[in-house]
Amino acid sequence: MNKAVNITGSKIIEPEFLLGAYGAGYFPMAESRSGEIGWYSPDPRAIIPLDGLKISRSLRQVLKKKIFEVKMNSSFEVVMRRCAERDDTWISEEIIRSYLELHRLGFAHSVETWKDKMLVGGLYGVTLGAAFFGESMFRRVKDSSKIALVYLVERLKTKKFRLLDTQYITPHLSRLGAIEIPRDEYLSLLKNSVKLKRSFVD
Repeated sequence: MNKAVNITGSKIIEPEFLLGAYGAGYFPMAESRSGEIGWYSPDPRAIIPLDGLKISRSLRQVLKKKIFEVKMNSSFEVVMRRCAERDDTWISEEIIRSYLELHRLGFAHSVETWKDKMLVGGLYGVTLGAAFFGESMFRRVKDSSKIALVYLVERLKTKKFRLLDTQYITPHLSRLGAIEIPRDEYLSLLKNSVKLKRSFVD
């Protein structure tokens, strides 16, 4: 069951409040029509175990061919806006402004896939301690978002992160290795992760 608290009327979610919410197991989503912000803490919670990413044979071939160039944090706002380009989106202008501020402060990051000097896929999320909270992903070319996820997981492993939170599970994420765990188990993992000092960037 989701637990949500609504906040209206603010132009930006204050960074301290937003990071505090993540540390307590909550994340924001905007109602598509009204823009009203709800705070959610799902039970069960979806994660991708860092040693459990499933890479198909075809995706391994794409990795070997090096079709895409992968970058980090070079087009954070564009990635967010591409993720929001759908008929029913929870990524409102208030959400975008709030995460741009987190990005400026070094807490929000994008992993991007480029082809022929064009941004064709990517994802973004929030870091807190040894936890990465995946927010959304998009693709314009087949496998481009999957490649971004593979690079994200490899970076999190290299940087000794403990948690990759995907919030909810989807058939797409399930095929990539996402699982659901009880909220209490998630909160325990979260507590142990956020108290560690880690850096996502060099």
